[in-house]
Amino acid sequence: MPICDTSAYAAPFFVPGGHLQTIVPSLFRRVSLLYWNRTRLDTIDGDFLDVDFHYTAKAVKKRRIAILCHGLEGDSHRAYIKGMARALCNAGWDVAAWNNRGCSGEPNITLRSYHCGLIDDLELVVKHCIEIGYGTVTLIGFSMGGNHILSYLGQRGELLPTEVQCAVTFSVPCSLAASNECLEQPESSLYTKRFLRSMKRKIREKHAQFPQDIDITRLAEITTLREYDDAYTAPLNGFRNAEDYWEKSSCGQFLQHITIPTLIVNAKNDPFLRGDCYPVREVSPLKSVYLEMPEQGGHVGFMTRGTGGMYWSEKRALEFIAQALGY
Repeated sequence: MPICDTSAYAAPFFVPGGHLQTIVPSLFRRVSLLYWNRTRLDTIDGDFLDVDFHYTAKAVKKRRIAILCHGLEGDSHRAYIKGMARALCNAGWDVAAWNNRGCSGEPNITLRSYHCGLIDDLELVVKHCIEIGYGTVTLIGFSMGGNHILSYLGQRGELLPTEVQCAVTFSVPCSLAASNECLEQPESSLYTKRFLRSMKRKIREKHAQFPQDIDITRLAEITTLREYDDAYTAPLNGFRNAEDYWEKSSCGQFLQHITIPTLIVNAKNDPFLRGDCYPVREVSPLKSVYLEMPEQGGHVGFMTRGTGGMYWSEKRALEFIAQALGY
């Protein structure tokens, strides 16, 4: 069935509620993944992307790779990315964990920034992996990274490269407007402040690069993501305002055109999601897209007892991939 209103996942009893299930993994999970090979890709508009490649120690008959997409203001070294990379490598997959523009520890070159609807950069990473010889590609994304993946799959539709064979996404804001409503609530102020602290630092760096194009005189007054998107994300990326950006960049409108097996896992207690972030109506008639809604999990949480082992999200991703590809 495309819709799974129940799930095998249950959060540990000592981490109750969506907020703790979001915060505890983010702050306290540590993942040992020491070796990677960073590759820099040049974009068509003169910018760059940094991609961290991790290689499996297991011999496989056919070269296969999983491309991992991080969330807003994340990077390839976040615990949820490293945990998924470790699980995939142990299962016989190579991994490409890529960083959005300006997220790899070095400011990007162009005025253009990354945003929730930008799929060109993900497509560049996909093409690179295919060009260097990978015959099987799967995509795994978290939050904004999930929105990137679902938007890319839907917009490419039947033109998707045949090497891209399945996808798994977690905690996806399928409606950016609905997600913003959650983040504007008082109980979500911690998340908003954390995002804005990082985003304001980056826009100051961008102002130093392009002082004539970016006005930061009122930057300190911005207290919401709506205000930030109105002032910076939208105009720097060709949108009229925040609402126009959210409407055009939300992945929910593209789900009907996805042609490969794709899993969306959105916890019902996710403090970043509400309403249309759970695309029940859109997914119901589809054959390729599956929506799973656990009662618990928080936002990019899905922790299990202990911090050193696999999280449920990693086990679920491997299970879905194996089922979809017949491994």
